[in-house]
Amino acid sequence: MTERIVLAYSGGLDTSVAIGWIAEATGAEVVAVAVDVGQGGESLETIRQRALGCGAVEAYVADARDEFANEYCMPTLRANALYMDAYPLVSAISRPVIVKHLVAAAREFNATTVAHGCTGKGNDQVRFEVGIQTLGPDLKCIAPVRDLALTRDKAIAFAEEKGLPIETTKKNPFSIDQNVWGRAVETGFLEDIWNGPTKDVYDYTDSPEFSPAPDEVVITFKQGIPVAIDGHAVTPLQAIEELNRRAGAQGVGRIDIVEDRLVGIKSREIYEAPGAMALITAHRELENVTVEREQARFKKTVDQRWTELVYDGQWFSPLKRSLETFIDDTQRYVTGEVRMELHGGRATVTGRRSDVGLYDFNLATYDTGDTFDQSMARGFIEIFGLSSKVASGRDQRAGS
Repeated sequence: MTERIVLAYSGGLDTSVAIGWIAEATGAEVVAVAVDVGQGGESLETIRQRALGCGAVEAYVADARDEFANEYCMPTLRANALYMDAYPLVSAISRPVIVKHLVAAAREFNATTVAHGCTGKGNDQVRFEVGIQTLGPDLKCIAPVRDLALTRDKAIAFAEEKGLPIETTKKNPFSIDQNVWGRAVETGFLEDIWNGPTKDVYDYTDSPEFSPAPDEVVITFKQGIPVAIDGHAVTPLQAIEELNRRAGAQGVGRIDIVEDRLVGIKSREIYEAPGAMALITAHRELENVTVEREQARFKKTVDQRWTELVYDGQWFSPLKRSLETFIDDTQRYVTGEVRMELHGGRATVTGRRSDVGLYDFNLATYDTGDTFDQSMARGFIEIFGLSSKVASGRDQRAGS
């Protein structure tokens, strides 16, 4: 039986050419795998037919939008995941769901190898291959761009020579990856980090300089998951899509960062994540109301480590799974509503309420009705500062 290779297929020039390129270089049959994670554009059926037209012997397509939102975006939200305090892991969390379907397709079609379109300079090669070797340790991995010398000029020449059903003349100056959680843009003139982004860089967001009237939104959470917007029940996917539209119209979620890649290179990245950033802002504020102080302090450390693991391609790692157990426990009471104003590139919290919150009005107020016994403070301060007081006395006696 002829060897089969499963290829992560986007429908674009590079992966379309990779079908025939891999077949010629290896003698194997290629099975194209396309996974919809909310990136928009062409239908899965159109992509499937193109893959077959480019020489794939089979085409596996999966609508994974709800799966991606429920099982990948929501854990990211509950972890308030922002790599380098800025990047909401747009590409990093899409890779493991794609890997899951690549391995499933390899089993279904008896493939021995999985191929992806990453270069040897980026993070995604690690995310794909670590995920594949974790879920399918018997599977081999290849990358046509990295391992089989498939460059863009060769791809265009190959497509024209073979008459492939793919556009080869238009060249986008940027490398773009997008899904429902956000959009990542790099390369081209953005590689000069002094250059500011131009209007054509953006697609998910309108300019915050020309925002429409402020948009007030109320997000309802249940155990850290958005379940309603302005009182209307939503699924996680619907919540992200709705806030992509409304926050995007206000220019919320534009990120320009020089990022520390896993491979050791600093890379300039532009991200758009209006829904993700609005949801994270609201979720963080509801945690401020509902999560106990020491638990909240420690959760910041856990969140950061969780974020680093996912960025580094360790979605399926034991440590990430263990950290998630802690995060899940912290979300038990993250239930309530957050009101935000979306305007001028900002998502600003203006109200919050929860039936299971830890905010006690009568303890917090300075007005009539205050139930806090202020006389307790003097003794507390004496005990709280005792160790520093003793150490300071020692220092003074020693002439320090």
